[in-house]
Amino acid sequence: MLRKTDHDALPATTEKVNMMTQTGLDTFDRTLQQTHLWLNDVGKSDAVGPDTQRQFHALRSVLWALRDRLTVDEAFDLSSNLPLLIRGIYWENYRPSGKPESFRTRAEFLKKVEDALEGAIHMNPEGAARAVLGMIAARVPKGQVEDIKRMVPEEIRTLFPQD
Repeated sequence: MLRKTDHDALPATTEKVNMMTQTGLDTFDRTLQQTHLWLNDVGKSDAVGPDTQRQFHALRSVLWALRDRLTVDEAFDLSSNLPLLIRGIYWENYRPSGKPESFRTRAEFLKKVEDALEGAIHMNPEGAARAVLGMIAARVPKGQVEDIKRMVPEEIRTLFPQD
């Protein structure tokens, strides 16, 4: 049990650190910060913009469509490169049976994005896809991005930034 005098003896740095964190847990604070950075990158696209809700909906809908087109192993490989909070969003509602889904065209991929955007502020699915895939290409290791691109049909690959 801490006596008042013991608490007063705590180093000032401990109190300063706790006051500067959002959650008091370094892991949570770090993932919140990383998630905001990733969302901000998505929001640099005019198709998404600076609104955090739009950024979130774009990120989630494109990640879900991409995840469902990958093999289970590749979906897990991609998730290992995502910040903790985004990884949770990525796996939401995932059912591994029947994966990868067999959609092959750009239109089918964009329809999956559009369906996941339902109820969100109106957004062009192609613009959302380009914004999120561009952010993934910039933030995920190049080898992982190349693996993903090899797994999706050519029509879907064209939504990634051109090298």
